[in-house]
Amino acid sequence: MTETVPAFRRRAADFLARQGCRHEDAPSRSRAPGDYVAAARVHQHALAEHGLAGITWPAEYGGLGLGPEFRAAFDEEAAGFETFSALFTIGLGMCGPVLLALGTPEQRERYLPPLLRADEVWCQLFSEPAAGSDLAALATRATPDGDGWRVSGQKVWTTYAHQSDRGLLLARTDPGKPKHRGITMFVLDMAAPGVTVRPLRQATGDAEFNEVFLDDVRVGPGDVVGAVDEGWRAATLMLMNERAALADSPIGSPVTLEAVVALARRTGRTGDPFVRRAVADAYVMQQQVELFARRVAGDVRVGRDPGALASIGKLAAGRLATQVAALALEVAGPDAVAWDPADPDGELWAYGELYAPSLSIAGGTEQIQRTVLGERVLGLPREPQTDRDVPFRDLRRG
Repeated sequence: MTETVPAFRRRAADFLARQGCRHEDAPSRSRAPGDYVAAARVHQHALAEHGLAGITWPAEYGGLGLGPEFRAAFDEEAAGFETFSALFTIGLGMCGPVLLALGTPEQRERYLPPLLRADEVWCQLFSEPAAGSDLAALATRATPDGDGWRVSGQKVWTTYAHQSDRGLLLARTDPGKPKHRGITMFVLDMAAPGVTVRPLRQATGDAEFNEVFLDDVRVGPGDVVGAVDEGWRAATLMLMNERAALADSPIGSPVTLEAVVALARRTGRTGDPFVRRAVADAYVMQQQVELFARRVAGDVRVGRDPGALASIGKLAAGRLATQVAALALEVAGPDAVAWDPADPDGELWAYGELYAPSLSIAGGTEQIQRTVLGERVLGLPREPQTDRDVPFRDLRRG
């Protein structure tokens, strides 16, 4: 008998009541990153064991094969719980959908079930020191080696690379073609010989981002995702899913509006008209972001391309995080920068202010999002691209 949405909702609610982790009980990503990662793996594995992982993914690859209405029901039930999205947004929200769309049957069978069970954590190996906003300028090179490839180069800003087992890598396989062509996507084993990961310390004190150095790393013919030299198509698909995933769950902003409201109640600021107005404005913005995220995520889950609309959600989610972090500082007052060490939330407000700018950069800067919206939604003239049809090797010489 096919499970109904109400029955599925009850099953999800029962699981969360028994095994879910409330936000206030979850390990801190900043104070106990190792505990956070361990708890995230346990949580995701339990979801898979209880038939609640990969809700819209095909059943043959470990999912449930259900419609987006089931995913929406689960998300509503899980709203008060820690979902550990920081660790799994890239794997489940970006890498998995790309493998479902472009991977071979062998790749799907090999990689998707372990991804859903949290046996493997995945990262995204795209950005480079000279290829950030202009991703197509990437210079990491994959040269033929028998029936496989040898990869050398450097990636940067790779989130959770130091905790990842595998990643999706972009490398240039034909420098004689223009920069948007001649790129190939590969599955990379992060434990392969020649892979070196070095964490980067952030303003918050965390080290979630990393440099990744690739020194003559061997990848096999079965590691190619999609077609050789057609990696830009795969990259575009992954970036689309990235913006949808970040709009749906913006890498777990550490300061929530609910926490700020609780702080205002504890400090007696709820009667302050400025605070009340600011909370109301943030609440309205939060509802808009959540509703828009559902729309975009729903399109992605049923195979529709939301296109540039995903950039609206990503842009709005980043701005909401900045708005809430600033409100927290206002409510906390001097305690935001000189807190009582005995207060478990003492450093949270300063941490949130330092963390918020990263959400306007992750997944594409605000400037990139506005350019996408201007050109693809508003129909404004495209920016000149004089290098689009020039062979990449000639650009490097210049």
